[in-house]
Amino acid sequence: MTLLITATLVLAALWVMANLRAPYPAVPLLIALLFMGVSLHTGISLLLLIPGGIVALLLFFLGVRSVRMHFITKPLLTQFRRVLPPMSTTEQEALDAGTIWWDAELFRGKPRWNKLLDMEPAELTPQEQAYLDGPVEELCKLIDDWQITHHDKTIPREIWRFICESRMFGMIIPKEYGGLEFSALAHSQVVMKIASKSITAAVTMMVPNSLGPAKLLLHYGTEEQKQYYLPRLANGEEIPCFALTGPDAGSDATAMPDKGVICHGEFEGERILGIRLNWSKRYITLGPVATLLGLAFKLEDPSHLLGERDDLGITVALIPTDTPGIEIGNRHITLDIPFQNGPNCGRDVFIPLDWVIGGEEGIGRGWQMLVESLAEGRGISLPALATGAGKMASRYTGAYARVRRQFNLPIGYFEGVEEPLARIAALTYQMDAARLFTLQAIDQGEKPSVISAIIKYHLTERYRQVINDAMDIHGGSGICLGPSNLVGRAYQAVPISITVEGANILTRSMIIFGQGAIRCHPYILKEIEAAYNPDREAAVEAFDSTLFRHIAFLIGNSARSLLLGLARGRFSYAPARDSKTRRHFQHLNWMCSAFALSADVAMMTLGGSLKRKERLSARLADVLSELYLSSAVLKHYQVQGAHEADLALVNWTVEDSLYRMQEALRSLFHNLPFPPLGWVLRLIIFPTGMPFSVPDDSAGHAAARTILSSSGVRDRLTEGIYTTSEMDDPRGVLERALEQAEAVKDIEGVLRAAQRNRLIRGDTQEALLRDAVAEGILSQQQVEAMQTMDCLRDKAIQVDAFEDYGKAPRAQVGVASNDKNIYAV
Repeated sequence: MTLLITATLVLAALWVMANLRAPYPAVPLLIALLFMGVSLHTGISLLLLIPGGIVALLLFFLGVRSVRMHFITKPLLTQFRRVLPPMSTTEQEALDAGTIWWDAELFRGKPRWNKLLDMEPAELTPQEQAYLDGPVEELCKLIDDWQITHHDKTIPREIWRFICESRMFGMIIPKEYGGLEFSALAHSQVVMKIASKSITAAVTMMVPNSLGPAKLLLHYGTEEQKQYYLPRLANGEEIPCFALTGPDAGSDATAMPDKGVICHGEFEGERILGIRLNWSKRYITLGPVATLLGLAFKLEDPSHLLGERDDLGITVALIPTDTPGIEIGNRHITLDIPFQNGPNCGRDVFIPLDWVIGGEEGIGRGWQMLVESLAEGRGISLPALATGAGKMASRYTGAYARVRRQFNLPIGYFEGVEEPLARIAALTYQMDAARLFTLQAIDQGEKPSVISAIIKYHLTERYRQVINDAMDIHGGSGICLGPSNLVGRAYQAVPISITVEGANILTRSMIIFGQGAIRCHPYILKEIEAAYNPDREAAVEAFDSTLFRHIAFLIGNSARSLLLGLARGRFSYAPARDSKTRRHFQHLNWMCSAFALSADVAMMTLGGSLKRKERLSARLADVLSELYLSSAVLKHYQVQGAHEADLALVNWTVEDSLYRMQEALRSLFHNLPFPPLGWVLRLIIFPTGMPFSVPDDSAGHAAARTILSSSGVRDRLTEGIYTTSEMDDPRGVLERALEQAEAVKDIEGVLRAAQRNRLIRGDTQEALLRDAVAEGILSQQQVEAMQTMDCLRDKAIQVDAFEDYGKAPRAQVGVASNDKNIYAV
């Protein structure tokens, strides 16, 4: 019993140290206490006191810095430099791009939840809200997406004119240059609302306001360049595109073969110093209609006209597309989502040096410009498009599942349909939470490069899942394109969002954890900087200071992970603002500590080779991402007022994320190159087993029901998209049908009870209603309500068919040998 009390006291002390991240000297004292306590209460005191004393003594002398630096730090620094992979200039610039934010809290292994909940959410200004309610609403009404995608194959001229006159291409441009100067939140809301009506229009809007000439000019252009181009970009006089990707340089943009050479040449009748360019680009959005081309290329100075260097690095220039030598190619067909996209090339195009963004000072800074702009822009446009599609699917697939009936029941009431409905609703809630949380950071001046990669990857992947589920529920009506089909074009557009602004495969396997591990970890970047320091003494000093704090951090996370694993998160800190989410915070404490420990162990054991172990990196990226998404969900729940009805969505998403984290860690442990290390990590992190599972049936049922009726939770979930009550729009039909379905719900119940009791008989709905009136079961008014429901249901489930689609004369389709048309049914 005494031994048990001693062990409990030591574990309690260990718990306190792990939570307080106790300084290094406390560690040997605790170990000495452990051995002494056990020895005093057992019969093997000498066997424990001697090794305990030795361990404590060794650890104590490690606290003497001069001894430690000579015998430990210097050899470790030498080994660290040996395994550290060389870092290119472009890799360094990518690491330096952007800022760290909540991702750094997650890497600490002990997030400060009150800091999360105390962050002020971003809000729209009255002017921004008025713009959404005015010009954006008007644009959505003007757009006929079926006409655009099926007939015109482009945005019609009147829509282009409206966009330009409304200055929608100038959302990010300051008012002093004629733009709207919108916040990131407003920018996102505009894209999201338009995307819920037309993906083609949304993509067209995204490019001028995302990674393109305007953003690059704002941050890096000369004042003269800003004064000339920004007003013209804001009012649509100039249509911009940005040419980065080429046949030989996609995800590896630094491998671009496009070249510029410093030389003298003729320009507007004068011989000047400039750049002669040759390039070939493809997949350039707005390229076919652009008047201003932002071009990325590698610049060389073989004649040393600017200095001693031959290779000046990646550079970006702004070039009018009517410049001699530029050839704008034909359009790509982007999965029948006909935004303007196509190749372009240049042959011996000569431009003056002041066309380089930033002038001569901008030479060689192109890669820095790109990665810094992407750190912000990747967190706005595509997440907004993905969330808009998710909200549209949630609102109208839910309505369809309530209105559409089979076996005399709404299809949404079947458990098999509830499962995808739950995913649609809950994942859309998660997407919106992550989108808004990230926009909050951007509007506070952050450029969260790791976080923007997380939400670009995960929100577009969830968009894929949500739309696939919506297609399953809509069934035949989903695969038959036409004006009545609300999900078909969104389904076709999925691969576009997956591919652009960094292919999802590489974003997950190389960028999220690859950059996050260095940028967000409290010590790794400092250790790398020390290793690259040419001053050996200063390097040893810096490395020693960081290394042993890192070791204490690792020990603390190990102890914390073990204790949290034993308690399954219980007793850890959780904000007291809402008791219903307390266990979610505690589970995230456990998983966050587990992530920090696993990341450290993986980096320490694999070193630079982790860069090539992309699947291991991807699994760690998955855990980091789910931690971020779950943090955003819990924040979003509080920001929206902690409505109890929203808990169905909160619970489903957090449970799903916990299961994904657990399985990613399981796979990580299983695939570590040294298997015993995986066994140890699993024992520390999951000492009582792996408890998380996919959301159970009751959670799925509750989540699905949130979008099967008109309610506050449905309205909050789908807030910000285009809606209408007009009956010539399938959205208005579904809205009206859903309202009527709620109105006749009790009447349907009475009718079913009468059938069960054999009070009425009939093979058709019309016969049943007639009998119900005759038997006094229903009033004429109730029958009329049911008839209205039948009419609305019939209209809501109609599918488009086209007389002129693929029709050919009999002789062309062929006749079989027996003279029967082979196409005849």
